[in-house]
Amino acid sequence: MSRPVIVVVGAGPGVSGSVARRFAGEGYDVGLLGAEQAVLDDLVPGLEALGAAVGHTVADVTDEQAARDAVRRFGEHTGRIDVLHFNPSAYREQDPLSLSVPELLEDVALGVGALLTVVQAARPYMSAGGRISVTGSMAADEPWEGAASLGVQKAGVRNLVHSLDKTLADDGIRAVSVTVRGALAREGAFTPDRVADALWAAVARDESGWTSEVPYSG
Repeated sequence: MSRPVIVVVGAGPGVSGSVARRFAGEGYDVGLLGAEQAVLDDLVPGLEALGAAVGHTVADVTDEQAARDAVRRFGEHTGRIDVLHFNPSAYREQDPLSLSVPELLEDVALGVGALLTVVQAARPYMSAGGRISVTGSMAADEPWEGAASLGVQKAGVRNLVHSLDKTLADDGIRAVSVTVRGALAREGAFTPDRVADALWAAVARDESGWTSEVPYSG
């Protein structure tokens, strides 16, 4: 039997990189989809040192066709996608009086719409037991007005996760958003590695009593 596979969308040096390493340590092979080749190249050696086979692709996930093609290539190569982790969001420091509608929609396309794209592309390669995870944020409930679009993205992506979970549950595929109720830091309860541990725990739960949102408060 082949090893399980996680595809990390929005792969970078923070939480998403920690998620990739956490799952690699649990025996997963890893597909990385990110925006910068140099960042992906930095992640690969550490993942391979954990025994993972690693594929990586640079794509703009707001380019629907490019994102679909990238995820499809991962699925075709491995024959399976067991976990799809979605991390992207846009941080734009503008309050609601300076934020334009086109800017808001551009950010939502990244932080919410791209999830639709990658899930639809991954679905043919997912089977019962498959999981979709999303890095959520307390900004969904307690937005900072200085970066108004971020709260909209995080509320929207959490809502979409609820819908995805209900849609896919009959096929044995579940979705979860882990709401990080704290600011990321280099030390303490909200390091990227600790958040990755929370995401692993949320994905690895038994399906009985499943919830499509899990709060992480450290």
